[in-house]
Amino acid sequence: MDRKVDEGEKEANPHANGTRNMSSRMDRSRTGGAYIPPFKLAQMMSDVTDKESVEFQRLTWDALRKSINGLVNKVNASNIKHILPELFSENLVRGRGLLCRALMKSQVASPGFTPVYAALVSVVNTKFPEVGELLLHRIITAFKRSLRRKDKPICLASLKFIAHLVNQQVAHEVIAFEMALLLLEKPSNDSVEMASEFIKECGAKLQEISSSGLNFIFDRLRAILHEGRDVDKRTQYVIEGLYAVRKTGFEASGYPVIPENLDLVEEEDQITHEVSLEDELDTNMGLDVFREDDEFLKHEEEYKQMKAEILGEDSDEDESGESGSSEEEEDEVPEQHAGPIHDETGTDLVNLRRTIYLTIMSALDFEEAGHKLLKMGIPEGQEIELATMIIECCSQEKTFIKYYALLGERFCKLKKAYADSFADCFVEQYSMIHRLETNKLRNVAKLFAHLLASDALPWAVLAVIQITEEETTSSSRIFIKILFQELSEILGLRELDSRLQDPTCADWFAGLFPKDSAKNMRFAINFFTSIGLGGLTDNMREFLKKLPQILAAQKKAEASGSSYTTASSSSGDEYTSSGDYTSSSGYETDSSSESYEEGENVRQRKRSRSKSPEYRQRRQSPPRRHRQRDDTSSPRRRERR
Repeated sequence: MDRKVDEGEKEANPHANGTRNMSSRMDRSRTGGAYIPPFKLAQMMSDVTDKESVEFQRLTWDALRKSINGLVNKVNASNIKHILPELFSENLVRGRGLLCRALMKSQVASPGFTPVYAALVSVVNTKFPEVGELLLHRIITAFKRSLRRKDKPICLASLKFIAHLVNQQVAHEVIAFEMALLLLEKPSNDSVEMASEFIKECGAKLQEISSSGLNFIFDRLRAILHEGRDVDKRTQYVIEGLYAVRKTGFEASGYPVIPENLDLVEEEDQITHEVSLEDELDTNMGLDVFREDDEFLKHEEEYKQMKAEILGEDSDEDESGESGSSEEEEDEVPEQHAGPIHDETGTDLVNLRRTIYLTIMSALDFEEAGHKLLKMGIPEGQEIELATMIIECCSQEKTFIKYYALLGERFCKLKKAYADSFADCFVEQYSMIHRLETNKLRNVAKLFAHLLASDALPWAVLAVIQITEEETTSSSRIFIKILFQELSEILGLRELDSRLQDPTCADWFAGLFPKDSAKNMRFAINFFTSIGLGGLTDNMREFLKKLPQILAAQKKAEASGSSYTTASSSSGDEYTSSGDYTSSSGYETDSSSESYEEGENVRQRKRSRSKSPEYRQRRQSPPRRHRQRDDTSSPRRRERR
């Protein structure tokens, strides 16, 4: 009975049986299942009408996996330029996990083709950086796992792959030094041998980028060789062989940085990933397994557009039967997109900052850092990024390190654009100085003090500083204090005073030594005196002493002129509600200035009176009441007795 019902269903739906057979075939077509020839797989894909169904997505996934595996297996140094367009024709965004898995398997099986696989990755990394980063994470994870399990073949393969990725600048040289030091931390026969092979593969690139770091590795090997306790004779011969390779030259010994036919990417186009052994690595193993995509057709269409941009294809070149008007429209489309492409996501800026930071932090001295940064080539108009990064790196240190000041001085004296960038940073840092902690504030102040003392930074930037009670805060006063104390320590108080008193630069330092009011003058004098630099305020003190006479003369002149016109007196003198007087010259007089004049008059009268002979005789004679107490013949004393 059931069989008759099934036959009835088949007659009612003749495609049901074919769909069921196709699904069973697809289940067997998974990894480890039955092999389906390509023509049958193509026929199965053509039979599927719903392009968004899970069955069709699984079929395309199997086709993608087989295509990527085939391309990786047949790539070599002679045909890599022909394999790359075919590889980009596949959906590498969807199959990036499959590509990384195929590359790692092929590299372990054929270590001699490692330079070819590294060159392939370097080209793909320029268009899809996520592929290079994912591959690095997986290789480093495999290296750590094999080192922990003492699996020497896998460990050697991982080291060789990393070495060639460093040569292609896909991986930063920091990971190479970390791996070498990890292997030599607790030396054994296997670890020293693997470290020696690793240095042979990437030694030429490390010597070019950071020779001092490579010297440190060789010093460690020399110490192991001299001790000779942890390694046997064979391993000692391996170390001696590495020294011989270094003496002869890595490229002359058969270990070039990049073979000639595999140098496919320009240095400025490459994207370098910095990955450390201490980082949390995400291998994304789920990318190797099929997963249903709810927006499958949309993602496929997006990759077609990306593929057309990468390979330079025209999306409409396959269409036929178009009229002449449509051909004219096609000619107009490239004209609309012929302009330069501007990156609005800020990716280039982030990569530039990351590269500058890594270069600054990896160099051993400021000369090496300056050479690397100049060789890297800062784009025109981006000099402010270099200045900002130097200031940020300096502020993050626990104590001030002169390395950053010398590096900033080198760039300021090299090009005026860098000096202007540092000047803009000074103004910006002073305006936001209240946001910095005390330690960061001290480091930034000492950095700018060095730049000013060495004349790398123009002294005109000091015009933004206004030393008044209203314009300064506690943070800004600390910044000014450290800045001028450091300048005094570098230049000396006399040289600093001579620079600040230069009449040609008086406008720059008007805010440092204000003369608009007696109150501000006293505040500036007290501030510099409290920080131990009172010698800078001698001119201000003299001016403050003469200020009452100047104001009195002005007041007298204005009073004499007030008899002629009332308007001139009202415009010349203004009395406020508090009783303070403001002269036309801009100086303020308050009760303190008037009391100063009265005090001077009282002191003059006392001095003139002290010179008279009567005053001197009165000072020499004892007081009258003392004479009365000593007089025993007084009537009151006789009564008491």
